[in-house]
Amino acid sequence: MTDYLKDPHKDNDKLYRYLFQNRAVRGEWVRINQSFIDTLNTHHYPKAVQNLLGEMLVATTLLTATLKFNGNITVQIQGDGPLKLALVNGSDSQQIRALARLQGEISDKMSLQQMIGKGVLVITIAPNEGERYQGVVALDKPTITECLEDYFMRSEQLQTQLIIHTGEFEGNPVAAGMLLQIMPDGQGSPEDFEHLATLTTTVKPEEIFGLSAEEMLYRLYHEESVEVYPAQPIAFHCGCSAERSGSALMLISEAEIDEILAEHNGSIDMQCECCGTHYFFNKEKIAQLKAQ
Repeated sequence: MTDYLKDPHKDNDKLYRYLFQNRAVRGEWVRINQSFIDTLNTHHYPKAVQNLLGEMLVATTLLTATLKFNGNITVQIQGDGPLKLALVNGSDSQQIRALARLQGEISDKMSLQQMIGKGVLVITIAPNEGERYQGVVALDKPTITECLEDYFMRSEQLQTQLIIHTGEFEGNPVAAGMLLQIMPDGQGSPEDFEHLATLTTTVKPEEIFGLSAEEMLYRLYHEESVEVYPAQPIAFHCGCSAERSGSALMLISEAEIDEILAEHNGSIDMQCECCGTHYFFNKEKIAQLKAQ
């Protein structure tokens, strides 16, 4: 195998699709490195929350790769526990973003249920053209991965396996995962799927974090005929702007705006909750917004 394929950094922030030619089973492989760091940005989330967002980022990326249209998917957790909200959005072009809102202390050892309390997982699929679809998934499994596998079985009635690992590699946060799914054309054999799923469960975190996709797929499936398609790059993208912040500011009453200006030396700081960018509005800029 060439040094290029062994380069552990070659496939950072990449998604690969692949097909088992003789098994009627498809797969996806993804590893999120720099885009994970960029998504966390200036947020200092507890380790348990960081790992949860990593799981959700991988899951959302794998889900968007199954879209047959241009659009985006939002995976959102809402609960009454110390973690009030965890949200990840990904597009068909693999632009991702995430945020979390906390309303209590969260320790590194907390489970999913302890963080969320009573809550639900909401998956919103929004095509650029056409109606959007929303599914609600019960958080009655120990991990997000198991909840999403159940979602696939209920909503698409397709055998699906998800494997997701989060942690650190070379001192930086990393999240990676694989998806196996029987082809929807009805030609796939459950026995073939179970065979490949068993092979996939043998993958170790250090392999999925540190090997190229080609090398890892070869280690797992070297006796199979696997067609790997070109990689799709993954990048953090927020989408905030001064215009959007200004529009949000215009939803506040004029009296409240004047009060905030007086309290903050004549300037309102609108900070993006997702990426941390600051947008400042003084009396002159606000007057221009009102005129528009």
